[in-house]
Amino acid sequence: MRDLLLTAIVFGSIPFILRNPFNGLLMWIWLGIMNPHRLTWGFAYSMPFALIVALATFTGMLVKVKSLYKFPHDRAAIALVLFFFWLCVSPLFSFHPEQELEMWLRPAKILLMCLIALLLVGTRDQLHKMTWVLALSIGFFGIKGGIFTIATGGAYRVRGPEDSFIYDNNALALAIIMSVPLFRYLQLQSENVWIKRGCLAAMILCVISALGSYSRGALLALIAMGLFLFAKSRQKLLIGLLIVLVVPMVLYLMPEHWFARMNTIAEYNQDASALGRLNAWWAAWNLALDRFPIGGGYAIYEADVYARYAPNPDLVLAAHSIYFQVLGQHGFMGLFLFLLIYGFSWLNGAWIVRNTKGKVGLEWAHDLAAMCQVSLVGYAVGGAFLSLTYFDLPYYIVIILIVLRTIVRQVLAEMGRNGKLQQQKEVVLA
Repeated sequence: MRDLLLTAIVFGSIPFILRNPFNGLLMWIWLGIMNPHRLTWGFAYSMPFALIVALATFTGMLVKVKSLYKFPHDRAAIALVLFFFWLCVSPLFSFHPEQELEMWLRPAKILLMCLIALLLVGTRDQLHKMTWVLALSIGFFGIKGGIFTIATGGAYRVRGPEDSFIYDNNALALAIIMSVPLFRYLQLQSENVWIKRGCLAAMILCVISALGSYSRGALLALIAMGLFLFAKSRQKLLIGLLIVLVVPMVLYLMPEHWFARMNTIAEYNQDASALGRLNAWWAAWNLALDRFPIGGGYAIYEADVYARYAPNPDLVLAAHSIYFQVLGQHGFMGLFLFLLIYGFSWLNGAWIVRNTKGKVGLEWAHDLAAMCQVSLVGYAVGGAFLSLTYFDLPYYIVIILIVLRTIVRQVLAEMGRNGKLQQQKEVVLA
């Protein structure tokens, strides 16, 4: 039944995609982030739905080429393009070139569609719809996982769909945490009281779900996000009361072994998982130094590579860090471009918040930029302990901030022109 329903939804969306390629982007985001096909058990499990949607989107773009937006002249957008091209360079110098194509295709498709998004998104309404799809695609697992955690008393770890970026409990937890600020923005901008309450419930359940994942990195990200969310919120009293009331209740819910796992954060030198990550980090650092500035390509988590660069060559593990993953795979140049994307995105958010503060009619932009910044804080902190470099969600937050800055700049320019015209009229009348 699930297979038939999902197939009907995807193929039924094609006429709407051809009519408006932006619908194709929304479908791509839903399929890529939520992975609904991984929740089926039959033929739909391995159906190339994303490819079908992408082809329909490209066809619609060719038909509607005049309605596309211009590629934005933005520093973060340029850094994203450069990073995309650099991902094509480092695999050419791989230790295992026969493995590179398959491993390259997945991030290449994701980044290519992000660049396409810059041509398809250009209005407030589109940003709002995009935010809803992002929030609900991840929020589905957050709400479901939160209910599961409450029902089981936190006895089991919350995981995502198999064969996806967010199957691992740690990856899912970080993705869920990043969706919380998006729900907060939607809550602030919704006039319907039930939608507001629904967004509040989603935020609480997402936090419970993240804790129920037993992810230590997610806990650190949650703390960092909570502090920044409090600082950025227009309703500090409400956020403060929620933290004071909800956190003790959630912690009371968690079992003894949850606290035992969280306590290992301070005892990393005695934890096998932490020691394995440190070994992988040193391997990435040594590799990047030796093959400056290119790195070793995607296929670096192999015994022969670790034999050359790891302190403990017998402990072959993934980097479990967005920073060291990029450093090992794409070298210092790749890491520089990666940090540049998010650095410029952060500056975009700061610029929007600063220039929309107190501006009537731009409160929505202020809230969206601030919440995107909160989400990026979670990614920056939690990503330090997870190999989630190529996951779609943070890149779409980058896209939102790029497009949002373009919109705000245009609105402010229009307001400035209107203000000058009003002054000229007043001078004439005087």
